[in-house]
Amino acid sequence: MKIRSITAFIDPGWPLDLSALKDAGDFAAAARDAFQSAGYETQTARLATPPFPLLLPDSKTDTVRDFAQALESAARPLGFDYIAIGPALPDCPDSYTAIPETLAATEIIFASGVMSSPDTGISLPAVRACAQIMGSLTDVEPDGFANLYFAALANVGPGAPFFPAAYHQGGPPIFSLAIESADLAVTAFTDAGSLAEARHNLITALEDHARKLTAVSDLLADQYSITFGGIDYSLAPFPSPDSSLGTALERLGIPAVGVHGSLAAAAFLADTIDRADFPRTGFSGLMLPVLEDSTLAKRAHQGTLTVKDLLMYSAVCGTGLDTVPLPGDTTVEQLTAVLLDLSALAQRLEKPLTARLMPIPGKKAGDRTDFDFAFFANSRVMALDAAPLTGHLVGDESFDLKRRPR
Repeated sequence: MKIRSITAFIDPGWPLDLSALKDAGDFAAAARDAFQSAGYETQTARLATPPFPLLLPDSKTDTVRDFAQALESAARPLGFDYIAIGPALPDCPDSYTAIPETLAATEIIFASGVMSSPDTGISLPAVRACAQIMGSLTDVEPDGFANLYFAALANVGPGAPFFPAAYHQGGPPIFSLAIESADLAVTAFTDAGSLAEARHNLITALEDHARKLTAVSDLLADQYSITFGGIDYSLAPFPSPDSSLGTALERLGIPAVGVHGSLAAAAFLADTIDRADFPRTGFSGLMLPVLEDSTLAKRAHQGTLTVKDLLMYSAVCGTGLDTVPLPGDTTVEQLTAVLLDLSALAQRLEKPLTARLMPIPGKKAGDRTDFDFAFFANSRVMALDAAPLTGHLVGDESFDLKRRPR
């Protein structure tokens, strides 16, 4: 198990408050050392701001790009590996159009876009705007890698430490931990003789580590006058079989992720995380990022795992559709249809979901991916069964979906 990220949430102001940024950098450096001394490797330190439309006098492209470049230049020397400037917002349409050029002009900046929220429901224009961002980012890099830096958000609140979804609610600074811990599930399920034992093993491991992480975090919070926001135990994977959530699911008894029984295994794993006692934040669910998980990448390569499967599993667990490789000729209209489905699922189930879809220029369904990135396992481009929507679903309305009465 490793700490994927110590994420500091601050309001940097605009013009930038360099003193606040330095304080955040000093904290992040001390936190790395403290967790290292406690036996935990920290992969990255990250910074997340409030939604950028709330910080800037306008959200036109030049303004957002200048803000992001200035923040990157100021925060990178302070030890921050990545920075999230928060989501574009439906009541500020310009904020969506500013994202592609902003991400193209920076190196470590992430952004997102709100499609739905519990208060406003699903915004059809915002869903289309997020699809248009993905379409624009497809050709920024030859391998479509720029879409790694953007996610469409459905019902995602502040304080989630995993990128690109992270953003600050404003006010005093906080920090939280994103954990790479798929290996805990693999070990817990491999060593078990029954489902009950598998559940007990994983809960015990999660709670044991959480006590240690919380003890260090509480000391840091007191020392640096920063609030500890909690732990996001989404069991993030690493592209090796012993750190794969796909492997963990298959250790429960399914022949391959994607065949029937997979949904039950995913629900079991997510429910086990729900039962563990720890200070939680963010998703704290089952993350199924295709290109970040060697077993998921293998099953997608074999054609066993489909985009519809991943969306279905998100109903019982998960963070949505993450690092999904798609054909390079995927249209904005097709992406819109997928994002609308995901938004409806999040709204109806009252849960946070995200989409990070990656059309790859020049590739078609079945072609092998060729990313050169330590956190990716190469796979095959996944087919997308989507066609342009028509009628009322392409309007400019917003609509809400109530949770089914119990």
